[in-house]
Amino acid sequence: MPLFRLSEKIEFPPAWLARSDGLLCIGGDLCAKRLILAYRNGIFPWFSNSEPVLWWSPDPRTVLFPSRIRMSKSLKKTIRQACFSIRINTAFEQTIVACSQPRQDKPEGTWLVDEMIDAYITLHKMGLAHSVEAWQGDQLAGGLYGVSLGKTFFGESMFSLVSNASKVALVALAQELDKQGFGMIDCQVTSGHLLRMGAQEISRDLFLDMLNLGVDQKVPDGLWGSGRHLFPQIKPISHPNHIPHAV
Repeated sequence: MPLFRLSEKIEFPPAWLARSDGLLCIGGDLCAKRLILAYRNGIFPWFSNSEPVLWWSPDPRTVLFPSRIRMSKSLKKTIRQACFSIRINTAFEQTIVACSQPRQDKPEGTWLVDEMIDAYITLHKMGLAHSVEAWQGDQLAGGLYGVSLGKTFFGESMFSLVSNASKVALVALAQELDKQGFGMIDCQVTSGHLLRMGAQEISRDLFLDMLNLGVDQKVPDGLWGSGRHLFPQIKPISHPNHIPHAV
């Protein structure tokens, strides 16, 4: 497949034209209108400081169905002990900056360059990007952030300063999204810890079908209200091996 170069016009080629590695196109900018169009079409930006903006739509796509999140024994113990207070949108900028910091498994840093951070802060101010934070007292211990369009949540990055902090935040988010009828959390690409927590690979075609069903659905008022608390619970997995079909 060819690699497309974007112009100043805000448009994308169809996601199914992506290369075998998932790379679809190059260039353009990270303005809010372009980012929203990308997410609506199953495309996301991912690049480093030394690269131009790269846009991806991998096949297969890794997703987490909210009702099927899995918890290890240690994670269940942490949840029972109520080690963290889970809140929504009280420290978005602090969360995304923490996600961008070097980690032991990635000492070179992450893909969250300054241009990306600024773009998602803009989406947050528009009410489209959200953080779910794990607090211990007045200290941010971990969390995650992502973009929500309708009843689809696009997970972007997680961080933990305390063991299991971001995982508890993810459990709390998944359970809340399940309660609100969200079809899936887009995890974009596969990682071992997401697979262990119940994420699955599905075809890009199925992902796009489910995306089209979810992005325009109305969500309850106040779902993403700043300061809202979430309370993760120990629940059984619901049909962990079944992948829903788009209708």
